[in-house]
Formats: sequence, C-alpha cells, structure tokens
Amino acid sequence: MEEKYIASIDLGSSKFGLCVARVNGDDVQIVYYKETPSDGIRASLITNPMKASAKLKEVIAQAEKELMIQILQVVVGMPRSEVAQVTASARIARTNPDEYISMEEVESLKSIALDTYPLPYPDKQIMYGAVAQSFSIDDEIQLVEDEVVGTLSSSLEGNFKVFIGSRNATTALDKIFNSLNIAVAKKYFLPDVVARTVLTDEERAGGVAMVDVGAGVTSLAVYHGGIMRYYASIPFGGKAITNDIRTECSISEELAEKIKKRFGACQPGKLASLSEKVLQIRLTEPYKEVPVRYISEVIDCRCREIVEAVLYYIQESGLQNSLRSGIVVTGGGAELANFIPLIKEMSGYDVRKGYPRFMFSASVGSGVYSTAATAAIGMVLSAKDDNLPDCVSMPEKKESVETEMVEVEVTEDIPEGSLFSESEMGEIVQEETKPQEKKPKTKKVKVPKPKKEGTGIFSIFWSTVKTEALKAYDKANEEYNQ
Repeated sequence: MEEKYIASIDLGSSKFGLCVARVNGDDVQIVYYKETPSDGIRASLITNPMKASAKLKEVIAQAEKELMIQILQVVVGMPRSEVAQVTASARIARTNPDEYISMEEVESLKSIALDTYPLPYPDKQIMYGAVAQSFSIDDEIQLVEDEVVGTLSSSLEGNFKVFIGSRNATTALDKIFNSLNIAVAKKYFLPDVVARTVLTDEERAGGVAMVDVGAGVTSLAVYHGGIMRYYASIPFGGKAITNDIRTECSISEELAEKIKKRFGACQPGKLASLSEKVLQIRLTEPYKEVPVRYISEVIDCRCREIVEAVLYYIQESGLQNSLRSGIVVTGGGAELANFIPLIKEMSGYDVRKGYPRFMFSASVGSGVYSTAATAAIGMVLSAKDDNLPDCVSMPEKKESVETEMVEVEVTEDIPEGSLFSESEMGEIVQEETKPQEKKPKTKKVKVPKPKKEGTGIFSIFWSTVKTEALKAYDKANEEYNQ
C-alpha cells in the first residue's frame, strides 16, 4: 500500500487546529498537530476572510517548515451554526428487479433526492450534506442502508435528512484557500465526522446525544439505530463564558481566558477549599481582588444556560426517551471543571467526556488526544476512509558520501579515456626516478576512497575503483619487469 499524507484544518472561533497524518493502508500516524489562536472567525462562520487568510498562512508556513514539506491540499470542516435540517425523499423504479440492490443505486437515489429538493433561497443557501434515514422496497419498510443493499425489489424509495447552510460561508472558505494556493480536497459536515471519532458503534446504535462545546457554537447531534436523526446548534459556547468573566471583572479577554482555564469551574458549592481563594489582579493600584467563588458563580450561570438549551433541543428531537447511552460531551468546553457533573445533575442522563478513540498513533504531544482535537482528527480519519489523494509534496532526498583521497601508483602508459584519465580523476603527479635503478615509471593518481565501509551503491562503486586500480598497478609492474 502506498504511503501518503493527509492534512486537515479545524477553523474554530478561538483556534485553528492543523493536523498532518501519515497514512499507510489502515495505519494512521499523526505526525503534526498544533493549535493557534484564530482570527476572522465568529460563531464558526468566516466573518473576515482576509484576516483568516493571513493567520492561516502563518499556521501553514510553520507546519511546512517543521515537517519540511509543502501542503498542496487540505480537508476542512463546514460551519456548524445557522444550519437548517429538512427531509427529502426520492423513489426509483428498477429496470431489473431480479438483480440485487447495490450501493451504487443507494448513492444514486441519494443524489436524486438532493438534486430535486427545492432550496428556499438557492442564491443564499447550499446543501452541506445528507444522511440516509430509512429505505423502503416492495415488501419491507424502514430499512437502514446496510439492510437494503443486497435485497431484491422492483422499486427503491429512500428518506434523507438534508442539512442546509449558508452559501456565503462556503464561498469565503474557498476564497481563503485560493489565496493561499492550496486546494480544498473535501469539505466535511463536522458533527458526523466528530461522532465517528468519539462515539462507539454501540452508543450510536443504542441512542446517544453528542454535545460539541466549541468557543462560538455548541452543537447537538442525536444518534439512534446507528444513524444521526437530529441536529441543532446553539450560537454560544466557551467564548461566551470568557466574555462574562471579562465583563464582570473589567479585564481583558486574554486575561479572562487564562483565569477561566486556570481557576474556572461550575457548581461553586462543590469547590471545597478552592472557593476560599482570592485572585489578585495587578492591573491598577490598589490591586483588584476577585474571589474564585464569584468567578465560579459567573461561569455556572452561563453553563446552565447552555445545558438548558441542549435539553430543549433533545426534547424537540423526540428521542429523549431513547438515549440509552446518555450524553457524550466533547470540544474544548468539555474540559471546564465540574461541567460534566452539572450536565448529569440537570439532565439525569449518564454523561461522559468524548476523547478521540484510539484509532491512530501519534508522534506529537498529548494535545492530539484532547477533546479540542476531535474535529481535526475526525477529518483525517474520514479522509482516509474516503481514499483521498496525497495532500503534501515531499522534498527529494539526496544521498551524500564522505570521501578521502588515497594515492594509487599506476604505470605511465595509461590509455586515453580510461578509468583513471586526467579528465576524470584530477591531478596526475609525475614521480622522478633514478636512472641507475630499474624501476617501473609510475604516476601517482589521487582516487576518492569512502571513509566508512558500506553496502550502498556509492560504497560498491568506490570499492570497485580501488580494486581496478590495484589490478592495473600489478599488471603494469609485470609488463615492465619482462
């Protein structure tokens, strides 16, 4: 299997996450992952393509320098906010009902459903993707994709969940990468990609709600029967918590973010001794003192608002009683202290953090296994399954051989153009001989000799040179003595 590289970029509201992976068949090794503060993005939408492009240029240049590669194309995620979901259906009459229904027919039916669905505002909207919900044949209904392939029927009907987003958002995405001379290999609808990374097959089959808490958007994807049945987005997330701290403490956004990560927590009543600590913010005289408990109360209010919105949309999905696997929380916001216990307390479901599952190896830092890396990792794994082409260009490797000069004595009558001709081997030094002594007239030729023995092509070449030189000397010596 030929080795290739896949590069993915997570365009978040607070960070750009760039991931590069080496792929060889089913083996995926993450060789680079780094997060950098983003620019020009708000609520996962590109609001300033010029600023986003300038920042991305720095991020990509740094990765290319460290890895000594050139990134030619990337896979990216589409915005998670302002996404509408509708139901589309299509039906085809099969020309040969005695043949098995193939995956190609299922994909063709899906394309028909998407092509025939009338967008309310085609100039402003675009289809992000579709997920098959159920299929019907002559004798059965409510079949899933794996069940319908291989059956016999004279007709095939399918129902699909279609996700519609902003056309301007994808246009801005193309604009950014065109300016960087980097092709977009594929755009992914992130909720489904992240779910493949953090959820098990058992969770998706039994019923689970995946909550991805990003900086600008909190998204909800509800799975049942192995299929995504519902999607919703909430237009605020971790950045709203940072802004609340900034406003209440009258400090900069950067400092508020550091305080949130270092001392931030929900449920102030469960902070124990930490609630008694007081932070001294040395920005003015006298120092500003802010109790950790007060910061926790500010954070707790916003977190409860996020959880209430999530529970509202779970109820709206109609699957609130089918979530046997509870709720899985991922994204950067999942790392906030006491956030998981708060969701469990308010919802009554089993709740766990969603880390990237061990479907890859990594030669980089621990950040690649964090909840914040799930989108970038998920796109790499999906691109591998989709068999996308190589995304990078590697520099040509040049072999070098260290040599030293050795002198070899050969006869004077060396034929023109031989292995040791002056044009090939360099300077020839004429050795003076005494008339009364009968010795062969010789010339000293400087011949490159490898410093270390080896079995490579260069070692074999120089070994041959030395051997031939010694043979030439012996032959010349015999002829002279005769």
